[in-house]
Amino acid sequence: MLDLLRAALLGILQGLTEFLPVSSTAHLLIAQDLIGYEDDGSVFTVMIQLGSILAVMWLYRQRIIDVVAGLPDKPEARRFALMLFLAFLPAVPIALLGKDVVTGMLHQSMTVIAVAFVLGGIAMLLIEKFRPTPKVMDAAQTPIARAVGVGFFQALALIPGVSRSGATIFGGMLLGLDRRAAAEFSFFLAMPTMLGAFVVEFLDVKDQLAPDRAGEIAVGFVFAFIAAALVVKPFLEFVTRVGFAPFAWYRIGLGAVMLVGAAIQ
Repeated sequence: MLDLLRAALLGILQGLTEFLPVSSTAHLLIAQDLIGYEDDGSVFTVMIQLGSILAVMWLYRQRIIDVVAGLPDKPEARRFALMLFLAFLPAVPIALLGKDVVTGMLHQSMTVIAVAFVLGGIAMLLIEKFRPTPKVMDAAQTPIARAVGVGFFQALALIPGVSRSGATIFGGMLLGLDRRAAAEFSFFLAMPTMLGAFVVEFLDVKDQLAPDRAGEIAVGFVFAFIAAALVVKPFLEFVTRVGFAPFAWYRIGLGAVMLVGAAIQ
């Protein structure tokens, strides 16, 4: 029962943080360490991420249906699909080449995560204050060149603590998207990126899937789906009205606490 409760907690944490600019990977690593949850081979983490992916796909299901149905005869559907495909591409070779380095070294360093939290928070505050005047108000109308630029920013998320959503949102803002458009573009780009990452990681861990962990994975998956489904729309409304400064200060505060803790140990 205790393992199921831990799985539910981690699933909620995964769903809540996956699409916020705070790094779900880092939060899961920290939480697993704090509650003593052993995730050998990251099997549990890989599987519950699928819940978050499916949640955002469910929320944007009508957009997906319209694009897929419109590919044969609607130029706007083909443009949208091409935009996401080209934005997705830059992270692929970088992720494949750097995956072993990250898994073997950076994922084991809480100091790296803490520094990434602090620097990412500072970058957020600077971008909020000095970003260029927004020129793109609709994520679906993002120019192809800017979409590809966001794709390169996404590659920064390979470093634990940077945050995939944070890198894409703030890359988008630097490239002229307004807050809401940048956040929504991040959600759109998450679909192919996270699905692709899931397939690659699943192939790595499929032989480690044990029947006795099926209950934990199922619980974590369901709670990740529910939490992500509940957080995406309110997040969009919040950043449209308030901005990203609260997330920036949260990152800086948490990173500072982690650095102090590491220094004391």
